[in-house]
Amino acid sequence: MTEPLFLQGTMHEKIWGGQRLKTVFNYDIPSDKTGEYWAISAHANGVSLVSNGAFKGVGLDDLYQRQPALFGYPKSKAFPLLTKILDANDWLSVQVHPDDAYAMAHEGELGKTECWYVLEADEGAEIIYGHTAQTKTELKGMISSGQWDDLLTRVPVKKGDFFYVPSGTMHAIGQGILILETQQSSDTTYRVYDFDRPDNQGTLRELHLKQSIDVMSYGPVENSHPATLRVGDLTTSLLVSNQFFTVYRWQLSGQADFRQAAPYYLVSVIDGQGSLQLADKAYPLSKGDHFILPNDVTSWRFEGHLDLIVSHSND
Repeated sequence: MTEPLFLQGTMHEKIWGGQRLKTVFNYDIPSDKTGEYWAISAHANGVSLVSNGAFKGVGLDDLYQRQPALFGYPKSKAFPLLTKILDANDWLSVQVHPDDAYAMAHEGELGKTECWYVLEADEGAEIIYGHTAQTKTELKGMISSGQWDDLLTRVPVKKGDFFYVPSGTMHAIGQGILILETQQSSDTTYRVYDFDRPDNQGTLRELHLKQSIDVMSYGPVENSHPATLRVGDLTTSLLVSNQFFTVYRWQLSGQADFRQAAPYYLVSVIDGQGSLQLADKAYPLSKGDHFILPNDVTSWRFEGHLDLIVSHSND
């Protein structure tokens, strides 16, 4: 076969969503409250479909199960990663995600370690990234007495920032931020605080305080420090590498040749346009495209002006 797997993802409306998925990426969105585009996903809550080639119309979940050779005969029973774009037109809830052990025991799915690349950020935009409590007892006390200003650690953000958010990290994406998120394939979120705001039906969304306190980490959050290397027309930044995934940013102005160093790659075009060259065939690329380079793609060339977020599983 030796072809990329271009993917069509799913849109998800959220009370905090907006219109930037349309205005920035020109995607069709269902409403002006569109919060997430699950671009590369085999999760049951939003499966991406292959949009080209021999497997056109096949869901990524089915493809992973039925064509394991495309993924290097992986050890994981389910596709391990999920790439999404989030449009925070308002604050997301303050939340935390469990690790694998807790999530499997209580939710029947993977835990959720994630990371964020900031695509756009309004002037003065902030995230919540960690908390000040030193112990579980202190955390419980500050939550019960509503000491949110003292508890939550706010961090200013700008376009191009990167944040590593391991499971157990208290966090929230703030108003006016568009991010690309690479995460474990999980949809388990425990809400700690939701700013006392009602949903579309006028009711407050459910909080998960017991679970949140069970899985919370303490102490300062250690962000990753990207390492950047420029060779020829390509600037490569290693954003993060852990037991679950490795994430790069590849910035190209010209052309660059690559050889396979992982069983498969997830690629998102966050800006620019160009092409992917495989053997004697060229695939046009433009901002907003998402695709997988499967295991039988052992070498390739990118050409043009492209800004890419690229990841692979480390399981």
